[in-house]
Amino acid sequence: MTRVIAVANQKGGVGKTTTSINLAACLAEGRKKTLLVDLDAQGNATSGLGIDKSSLSRCMYDVLINNTEMDGIIQPTEWKNLWVAPATMNLAGAEIDLIEKKNPANALKKHLSKITYNYDFIIIDCPPSLSFLTVNALTAAASVLIPIQCEFYALEGVSQLLSTVDRIRQSTNPDLAVEGIVMTMTDSRTNLSNDVVAQVREHFPDLVYKTMIPRSVRLGEAPSYGQPITVYDPHGKAAEAYRALAREVKRHGR
Repeated sequence: MTRVIAVANQKGGVGKTTTSINLAACLAEGRKKTLLVDLDAQGNATSGLGIDKSSLSRCMYDVLINNTEMDGIIQPTEWKNLWVAPATMNLAGAEIDLIEKKNPANALKKHLSKITYNYDFIIIDCPPSLSFLTVNALTAAASVLIPIQCEFYALEGVSQLLSTVDRIRQSTNPDLAVEGIVMTMTDSRTNLSNDVVAQVREHFPDLVYKTMIPRSVRLGEAPSYGQPITVYDPHGKAAEAYRALAREVKRHGR
């Protein structure tokens, strides 16, 4: 059964898109047919997997607003079992245009339901805000995965996101679950990083993944080459961490 996971945190710079790209890549590496849906108008998840945004005539905007079928925009990547539903800057206009739609919160869910049988996993990269696009993602998803950066303001906004999850449950998606919280940009050599991890585990003892994603220069470089970390630095600590996270995500499903 296809698992649809939204990767969301309204706070920017927490490793949300990096996690979306590399979790999707690791699931595909593990022989799971995986679709990465880019719902961020910046299109970083699209370019991060080697798709040239300037060459695209259609993107997720056309799906949500013009009722283009998702099969008509999905792009293959260079890697087996991994596809992308791309985003371009056109998607920025979707926030306004969705308001005029009937049942606007269900636009993504309606289109995903037609293609879920093609994939084992669908990962949705949400914009860094609690926007209408994020609401669409949470309405379409079975669960939400929350990346939290190991920094002083780590917990800022997480309670707001969890409140949004509760509101989505009460309105458009009663079965929405919290998939888990993943700590990103960790550095066990610093007191700050260790303190933040301890604080998050104290607040959410049953939700935090055992796997933590280390701070890594190579992880930051990989998107500029249009490659997941498993290709750019396949034997590095970050690649191994995302493989471990993918294994945890698959176990949660069982």
